[in-house]
Amino acid sequence: MLRSLAFACLTVISVPVAAQNVPAATLDQLAATPVVTVHIAEQLRKPPDEATLRVGTESHANTATAALAANNEKTAKLLAAIKGAGIGSKDVQTQGVSLSADYAYDPPVNGRQNRRLAGYIARNSVQIKTRQIEQLTKLMDALTAAGATEIYGPEFSIADPAPLRAEARRRAMARGEAEASEYARNAGFARVQLLSVEEGVSYHASDIVLTGNSIPPVAAPPPPPPAPERGSIEPGQIETGVSLTLQYRMQR
Repeated sequence: MLRSLAFACLTVISVPVAAQNVPAATLDQLAATPVVTVHIAEQLRKPPDEATLRVGTESHANTATAALAANNEKTAKLLAAIKGAGIGSKDVQTQGVSLSADYAYDPPVNGRQNRRLAGYIARNSVQIKTRQIEQLTKLMDALTAAGATEIYGPEFSIADPAPLRAEARRRAMARGEAEASEYARNAGFARVQLLSVEEGVSYHASDIVLTGNSIPPVAAPPPPPPAPERGSIEPGQIETGVSLTLQYRMQR
């Protein structure tokens, strides 16, 4: 009995001793080829090349039928003006048609104010996209002359942000390798090897509209659009880019 107990005790004690050697070996392996992770965000800016407007018409009449008929006539005239401005059907989209009661309020009597039905209001809104940014003021003048009662916008964007994002991605990769290599040299290693790339949320072209002139342009940018008439609209610049997480292994 005593011999069996002693053997059991020795067996239990030997397990922790063997386990203590595993972390030490693992740390040595990690130290031989450590891994560095860098986070790089790169954004580029350029002038927009398209603009979106939302245009509305409104008509009042005594009956719902008359209000809708009057507004349909206004909308047809507005669509004709949009087509006359060179905007194709693929860049025109109806956003909403509505009909609501129009109330009038009588003067208060004994502290109470009564309302009465005065007629109906019909509305129609259309979204249009134009690539003639330098003609925006002229376009808005034509729309109001054609009967537009509301104009919202413009909202500027880049039609094809892919080339700008590709350039931002290329610059981010170059910066990531440069920073990882600097860490490697500081730690006594000669170079790094890319292990993984993870791209985070990238900015859409329509997310940020900047109207200042102090922002440095991208290298060899396209020429800016001509100044709009009367200087009432300033397109500014659009920012788009990528955010990368890069992992490298240091090598001797």
